[in-house]
Amino acid sequence: MTEKKLFLLDGMALIYRAFFSFSQNHRITSYGLNTSAIYGFTNTLFQILEKQKPSHIAVVFDTSAPTARHEEFAAYKAHREAMPEDLKKSIPHIFNVIRAFNIPVITLDGYEADDIIGTIAWEMGDIGHEVYMMTPDKDFAQLVRSNVYIYKPGRGGKPDEVMGVQEVLAKWEIERIDQVIDILGLWGDSVDNIPGVPGIGEKTSKKLIAQYGSMENILAHTHELKGKQKENFENFAEQALLSKRLATIDTKVPIDYTEEQLLVEPYNTEELEKLFGELEFKNLSRRILGKEPEMPKVAIQGDLFSQAPAAVPGRAAQELAPVVNSTSFDPKKANYRTANTEAIKSELLAELEACTEFCFDTETTGLSIFSDRLIGISFCTQAGKAYYLPVSEEKPAVLEEIKLFLPFFEGNKLKIAHNAKFDIEVLGQYGVKINSPVFDTMLAHYVIEPDMRHKMDILSENYLNYKPIGIEELIGKKGKNQLSLDQIDQEKVSQYACEDADITLQLKHKLEPMLAKRNVKVVFDSLETPLIDVLKDIEMEGIRVDANFLNSYSLELEKQQKELLTSIYELAGEEFLVSSPQQVGNILFDKLKLTEKAKKTKTGQYQTDEETLSKLSEHEIVAKILEYRGVSKLKSTYVDALPALIEPSTGRIHTSFNQAVAATGRLSSNNPNLQNIPIRTEMGREVRKAFIPRDKDHVILSADYSQIELRVIAHVSQDQGMKDAFEQNLDIHTATAAKVFGVSLAEVDGDMRRKAKTVNFGIIYGISAFGLSQRLGIPRKEAAEIIENYFTQFGNIKKYMDDTIEFAKENGYVETIMGRRRYIRDINSGNATVRGFAERNAINAPIQGSAADMIKLAMINIQKWLRLSSYKTKMILQVHDELLFDVPRSEIAEVQPKIIELMSKAIKLDVPVLVEASHGENWLEAH
Repeated sequence: MTEKKLFLLDGMALIYRAFFSFSQNHRITSYGLNTSAIYGFTNTLFQILEKQKPSHIAVVFDTSAPTARHEEFAAYKAHREAMPEDLKKSIPHIFNVIRAFNIPVITLDGYEADDIIGTIAWEMGDIGHEVYMMTPDKDFAQLVRSNVYIYKPGRGGKPDEVMGVQEVLAKWEIERIDQVIDILGLWGDSVDNIPGVPGIGEKTSKKLIAQYGSMENILAHTHELKGKQKENFENFAEQALLSKRLATIDTKVPIDYTEEQLLVEPYNTEELEKLFGELEFKNLSRRILGKEPEMPKVAIQGDLFSQAPAAVPGRAAQELAPVVNSTSFDPKKANYRTANTEAIKSELLAELEACTEFCFDTETTGLSIFSDRLIGISFCTQAGKAYYLPVSEEKPAVLEEIKLFLPFFEGNKLKIAHNAKFDIEVLGQYGVKINSPVFDTMLAHYVIEPDMRHKMDILSENYLNYKPIGIEELIGKKGKNQLSLDQIDQEKVSQYACEDADITLQLKHKLEPMLAKRNVKVVFDSLETPLIDVLKDIEMEGIRVDANFLNSYSLELEKQQKELLTSIYELAGEEFLVSSPQQVGNILFDKLKLTEKAKKTKTGQYQTDEETLSKLSEHEIVAKILEYRGVSKLKSTYVDALPALIEPSTGRIHTSFNQAVAATGRLSSNNPNLQNIPIRTEMGREVRKAFIPRDKDHVILSADYSQIELRVIAHVSQDQGMKDAFEQNLDIHTATAAKVFGVSLAEVDGDMRRKAKTVNFGIIYGISAFGLSQRLGIPRKEAAEIIENYFTQFGNIKKYMDDTIEFAKENGYVETIMGRRRYIRDINSGNATVRGFAERNAINAPIQGSAADMIKLAMINIQKWLRLSSYKTKMILQVHDELLFDVPRSEIAEVQPKIIELMSKAIKLDVPVLVEASHGENWLEAH
């Protein structure tokens, strides 16, 4: 390959791509700047430089000046949505990054980036360069030549795609590259407001060009066309030719540049480090510069607020920007000591005796509560001073070494920790009981900033301007060569552990005032903090699983797999790898030709995902393939996996609940994720048979909130129609259908109820007419009528939605019934797509969050009642709106109604709260 390798980057297209790739999880700095686009673009830039090793490079941008296209067609690009505010703020930073990489930026008034790239690509290609036009824009296909390529960045883990002449000809189904322009002209472009020819889409334009060769030739043969198509081509001939001109990229731009100006130069590392520090790009800095950036020592309070969306006024704008104290932590002044002598232990005990609060942190050989062991505990009672108490390997010796510290854990001093549940569970294995009060800095930050990250080292960098010792600095990176802390020099572990306790104590002092300022102290004190102890009990209790049943069911599923494969092979007329999407696509669409409209992925393979195949499930082979996939996933993910997760020391499965993951307030579960145990299919439900009580004298009790989110929306909206339905104990979906379709309850059929149910639950997520039409498989017009009728009948629900959006726009957040907040940072975006996503979040967060708060409060109240009573019943699992209990048969008559009562009264709603409960020999029977 030639040594001359030029990359021309379509700057704005790549920036937009980077920004929207983080749309579900924006990157926000400690001072409130959305760095999603900057981070994504910088990462892309570095990957190209490192992996592709170009000899020449440039980034090309449009300018705001009008072009010849605007002069010829005033409406050109007129309908483009405004740039999102967060993205607009990113542009200067991106230019700074490009300059720090020493990469030239090329612009020219009167010409678009496409034209500049096209001109340079052809000119440089003519003098021997291999030119790669890096863009996601389809229009660039017209520029491809023998040594000019499109380099399309991959998304979602997919590889980058390089398209040369043959790839473009195949994808566009054409014989000549210039025919791309004809297709673009016929097809039009809604984004650029190129009109095209009415009624002509991508497929029709390709067919017409394949038949006639060019747009001009089609227009010369309109007499051969028929019906509306003939009429449109005759009536819109000038518009068609205009569209072709607008779609044609100009390769004769009078751009002034030299080959030498495009040469790749060494980075300006000093400037990059400064930028990475300001932007908090620590990982990128390590990758690109081989070191951490120096973080700014002082955060200017005024600058924090300027990063919030401009449309959010006053105090709310300040709340959108995370508050960061400007003080910095100086580790050089810290006094950290290892309590390995009686004298130092006595000093530590004296400090614990004198304090009103202390921070503690456990160090272990790993993250398994049951199989890993404690190697030490760090304590901190004042900033800058901490102790590390190492312990022995054998449990009896550990119990002796920590017995003098037990009164402090059991007493009424405030215990501070980061992810306290883990430390409490670790120490619980040694008989240490940690009584309230407890302050968990991870949970404090979670209720303050639910959408941000809550790891201690990140909070330290954000709030203390200090990067603590990383665990991988001690034990190495993940992999077979990674050590455990008991293999590390004790003094190094001591410094690491003391620092963690010290930083956590200081974070507590930063975060505690913010709980009151953000008005979330009630959520922290009455929900998240007491829930720690409840979840600890559930996790330690675990749940018994019938491994014999699962092993037997696995054999049954394996038999089904074989039978399905036999049927699939017979229907296909040959054997093939059913787990291969490519081979499935070839069989269904090339050989069997199930549809002429088969869609392909960006790599040219047929789409064979579940959504695509479900639309073809009337074909027997497709139905069998989908069934085979379902059986295979069920077998591998659950039936075969669960027995291996049984803890040998208890004979039970112990999941771990995450309090600080879902921004809505919902709990999540992992190792294993028991909240994903299947329920929708009959085969999937069978897995629940494996979850059984501890012995024959116990049963499984399931208590489940019925339609709790709809009851919450009836409460917060005060819609009388929905309230009446719940108060009369009607089936809510039947009642909704009767109102929406204007019929009596008795006249509601299954199809009406199905549609009403979809609307009921869709409303919570701000469903649109398009979304409803897709879910129900009905025309968009019918879907729009259903939604319109719904809002006519349930007017207060529409009012709630509108009022909530307005509240979010004015205040920058929404909140649950109990006051849990979620910040909606894009609610005032000028970009309709971004704003629409934010509005849906604003509508949903108070509903889903209130339901989450309700079951959390119920769990706390039930656990408190069980502890105060003499009952032996144990809470063993929470799955969304359902609680599971292991109950002695002798207690079920008394326990079941009390659990129903406590759940239904957790948060008082203005509608009845229905809790459905039953019990049985396993989870399926109970549910």
